Amino acid sequence: MAMTWRQIFTNTKRAFSIPPQRAISTPGLSRFFSKSSSPYLVKVGIPEFLNGIGKGVEAHVTKLESEIGDFHKLLVTRTLKLKKLGIPCQQRKLILKYAHKYRVGLWRPRVQPVKAS
Repeated sequence: MAMTWRQIFTNTKRAFSIPPQRAISTPGLSRFFSKSSSPYLVKVGIPEFLNGIGKGVEAHVTKLESEIGDFHKLLVTRTLKLKKLGIPCQQRKLILKYAHKYRVGLWRPRVQPVKAS
């Protein structure tokens, strides 16, 4: 009845191993990561980015477009530059937080649905 450590290790290794074809295709997760139904903008500029954040940040669109100009410059702008532009602390924090998430690829502004009138 006594098993050696090598037998215990190889048995547990086999018990927890995932077959290669199962590791590559996971049909259960496809509904969470579908690319066809993602409601994201194709082109993102400063107005779309700030409107996507919301919470009053969109009020600074004209100021940021005139002073910074380019969306990619906004993504690497630091807090002191935003402070010199007169943007309040909480809104600076939101802009920097979502700029970091956008750079990393964790967040993109959603398409605003068109309201029927």
